[in-house]
Amino acid sequence: MNYIVFDLEWNQSSTVSGTNPAIPFEIIEIGAVKLNDQKVMIDEFSALIKPQVYKTMHYMTGKLVHLKMAELKHEHPFEEVMENFLEWCGEDYCFVTWGPLDLNELQRNMTFYGFKPFMDGPLPFYDAQKLFALEYDEEKERRALETAVDFLKIEKDIPFHRAFSDAYYTAKVFSLINKEETLIHYSYDNFIPPKDKQHEVRKFFGDYDKYITRTFSSKEAMISDKEIKNTSCYLCDKNSKKLTKLFSPTGKYFIGVSFCEEHGYIKTKIRVRKTDSGRYFAVKTRKRIDEEEAQNIVARFNKMKEDKHLKKLRK
Repeated sequence: MNYIVFDLEWNQSSTVSGTNPAIPFEIIEIGAVKLNDQKVMIDEFSALIKPQVYKTMHYMTGKLVHLKMAELKHEHPFEEVMENFLEWCGEDYCFVTWGPLDLNELQRNMTFYGFKPFMDGPLPFYDAQKLFALEYDEEKERRALETAVDFLKIEKDIPFHRAFSDAYYTAKVFSLINKEETLIHYSYDNFIPPKDKQHEVRKFFGDYDKYITRTFSSKEAMISDKEIKNTSCYLCDKNSKKLTKLFSPTGKYFIGVSFCEEHGYIKTKIRVRKTDSGRYFAVKTRKRIDEEEAQNIVARFNKMKEDKHLKKLRK
């Protein structure tokens, strides 16, 4: 199996009213490096793309990638470049990106231009940014690509902030990630979520588990599902004592904490996702945490309850 390490540059409308919701970010460049199963570079791909949706360069895009619209108007359109890219990728490969965004936007552009999806559901891939944090960064924070390159003392022999160069450096970083306990942590792109219960994703990664649900008509229907709101211990599957209900500090996700007599404190986190068609699904993770983090979550829960109570009294 080969690894396709790729990076994208995209353009967007300069105004909210000018944004096409079906393709808010239009890809204008694809850069990629092909690694063999030993993570040795064996080929490369680079192509600029003629814009068909946004004909004016967003000022920030032009500033970052140093491209002008005049440089793109004579290039090939997305459909042609994408066909060439897919042929270049071959048959047996796994995508690698720096961060989770590029694969999602690639599939959104593909859908807009009538291409079939890579899979009929969530697509597994390697997020090299996450893997670098797991293997080298004790704080496990999301670092910039150049920070990782500097940390690993990789020679900076081409400029950053173009699609091919960023793919090239991502491949260099990825080739230095070799621990088995790190490489089991592959990610999923959820541009196409599971279509039904039978195709839901359930994976155990050793230090946590992940559950990607089917879609629901509303957020309320999703969070009320018995399996989704279950907070039992993921290691022994026994009921654990709930220290909080699932609650939403921001509206974008739900968290809760429980206690398993055998495995200690368990944090459940449910990230809410909305599809382009307006349906909802969840990415649920459960992991062990220490007592300090558990008590912090309990304190946030109690504070939220108290604030709601005071708000009712003021009415």
